[in-house]
Amino acid sequence: MDLRFSAAENAFRDEVREWLFANRPKETRPTDGLPMRAFDLDWQRRQYDGGWAGLAWPKEHGGCGASLVEQLIWYEECARANAPLQGCLTVALNHGGPTLIARGSEAQKAFHLPQILRGEVVWCQGFSEPGSGSDLASLRTRAEVDGDDLVVNGQKVWTSHAHLARWQELLVRTDPAAPKHRGLTWVICDMTAPGITVRPIRTLAGHHHFCEVFYDNVRIPLANVVGALNEGWRVAMSTLSFERGTGYVAKQLDLARAIEELISLARELPGRGGTALLGDDEVAGDLAELKAEVAALRSMTYAQISRCQREAVPGPEGAIVALYYGELSQRVHRMAMRVLGPQGLMRGGASEDLVGAFLHVFHETIAGGTSEIRRNIIGERVLGLPRVGAG
Repeated sequence: MDLRFSAAENAFRDEVREWLFANRPKETRPTDGLPMRAFDLDWQRRQYDGGWAGLAWPKEHGGCGASLVEQLIWYEECARANAPLQGCLTVALNHGGPTLIARGSEAQKAFHLPQILRGEVVWCQGFSEPGSGSDLASLRTRAEVDGDDLVVNGQKVWTSHAHLARWQELLVRTDPAAPKHRGLTWVICDMTAPGITVRPIRTLAGHHHFCEVFYDNVRIPLANVVGALNEGWRVAMSTLSFERGTGYVAKQLDLARAIEELISLARELPGRGGTALLGDDEVAGDLAELKAEVAALRSMTYAQISRCQREAVPGPEGAIVALYYGELSQRVHRMAMRVLGPQGLMRGGASEDLVGAFLHVFHETIAGGTSEIRRNIIGERVLGLPRVGAG
């Protein structure tokens, strides 16, 4: 692993730090609804005006063309400045836009990419279904060709920010007779089209960013197909090259910040015998162990970025970082509830962020692939073990 920063990269860090200090939002980001959407769009527009929009996007498509190390520096400095990240624009910036760059038509790129970079639209992802989550290729939402349109019927679930989105990257089955990976199509869906019903799902944390989406004879022009009919699986996989190791940088930095907050709280809150909670050897030992684990996660992330600089395509080792992060984040926030004690039962107080995070991180071992799926990937593709169920 080689992640020594060059003089140019250190100068880039100074530039990023100075700009973030002067331009980061000073107000607290709303956690839900239209106020959150407005906040995120405004922050994206501010980055666009400052020349920082589309950090990983190629320059010829309006982005910054930043290297992996420069992306790492950006996320580190955002964490240092307590600056928000992409929020509800994550799908547009990390999935929809990159997919169009890789596989979209010139007309699709010309229409959608500038809107995304300028912070004018929110996108959502229509992939998961009630019976098709970890096994994405088993999805059943159907689309039939009728003249110049696709007619879509079915249901998606766990669609983040669907109630706030203008566009959706939608994966549908267009050839039910083909093998399951070969009969899918990736299409741009207008979320205002007739026949779409969106039902927000309230989470344990009290937010409504997950949604169910129902499609009842929704007509989508064939011009909105990205790639070609029945090539949706290949199109969906084409975005992987845009996220090559940097996806968990911001998350592990947030964990590091949470651990420091817990240590500070443990110095202030009373433990047994009237002394500070941090004076309890068991509590201190557990906090120290978690701090070491977060440091290990950072080293794993750096190693992955270093590897990705040498390889054209991201390797399956990313599943190791994703698995470790998901389970570590839950351990950290369980420790937060232990440190908070009775305060952990309260909402709306000074510890609201920690309580909300504890309720939110349950999804980290499910979303984007369960821990079991990630262990299978690691076993099969990293360790070379036989496939589960193989004879």
